[in-house]
Amino acid sequence: MISCKITMFLLKKSICYVKITLYAINKGVINMAKIKCLEAIKENIKKVIVGKDEVIDMLLVALICSGHIMIEDLPGLGKTTLASALADSLGCDFQRIQFTPDVLPSDITGFNIFDINTGKKVFNKGSVHSQIVLADEINRASPKTQSALLEAMQERQVTVDGTTYELPKPFMILATENPVDTAGTYPLPEAQLDRFLMKINMGYPTFDAEMDIIKKNRSVTDEIKLESVATADEILKIQEAIPLVRIADEVIKYIVEITSATREFEGVVMGVSPRGSIALTQAACGLAILEGRNFVIPDDVKRLAPYVLAHRMVMKNRSGAKGTTALDVINSILQTVRVPKIKD
Repeated sequence: MISCKITMFLLKKSICYVKITLYAINKGVINMAKIKCLEAIKENIKKVIVGKDEVIDMLLVALICSGHIMIEDLPGLGKTTLASALADSLGCDFQRIQFTPDVLPSDITGFNIFDINTGKKVFNKGSVHSQIVLADEINRASPKTQSALLEAMQERQVTVDGTTYELPKPFMILATENPVDTAGTYPLPEAQLDRFLMKINMGYPTFDAEMDIIKKNRSVTDEIKLESVATADEILKIQEAIPLVRIADEVIKYIVEITSATREFEGVVMGVSPRGSIALTQAACGLAILEGRNFVIPDDVKRLAPYVLAHRMVMKNRSGAKGTTALDVINSILQTVRVPKIKD
């Protein structure tokens, strides 16, 4: 009898979810073309990135939100492969910048050179003038070079010698850091870290996943080639749906309660700013689209909060060797702040 009631309850919930999803599709917030596009991108990336569904989901959320992403992890775990797989899947321009102390800001933004034949200045585009940009080991560049990315990340443009140049769309920066080999590095300032929508870790693969990786990479000369499964125009249309996703006042209040709690937590020097609250809201809308919904639920916020908020906080003990880390603070807050109930 109890089992029957539970089954009926789950069935009603499933029917309700289907009705809401169909409503969202009919209203044009999401449609089957958008859903299939995102699913195709994910499946394509999974051909080279094995066993990292959560990482791929976060990457796609950042793409939907037109945000940038920081990947911090050890060498050899697939950070560069992930970035190139995304660019290949979209058929977008891809540029890798290997940051070193001698990289100049003009290498990033571009520079003007005098053409002796025409007697005019000619602008030579820098590495950032691409749709998908991999800033590899970004913390190895000088602060002056790192700051060259600020305008590009925030305004999607660069200014050289008083002239502003628009960057191509969609535009996304994936930056990487090595957390262990820190000799000769320059930690990114909080102002620049705040420009990244989220910070993720690749992590070691599982035993079975690593076996699959070895089987797929037997050749030392031929790399796996990915076909393009989406276009830049399709991604731009998906990004335009972000403001159309419904988010209840209770969920917005839940987000503010979480970010406000970070500013009062013991051991936190600088909590999450309103920019972080906005970023978490946008990311939640992006996750809703990725999952085929036109509305945000509290579980979206809980799932995304560690990725979106932790890197925006400054702790008294920045090394995290002893005591509480920013991630510990976020997880503690998520356990204490009451989760709102949203009516169907």
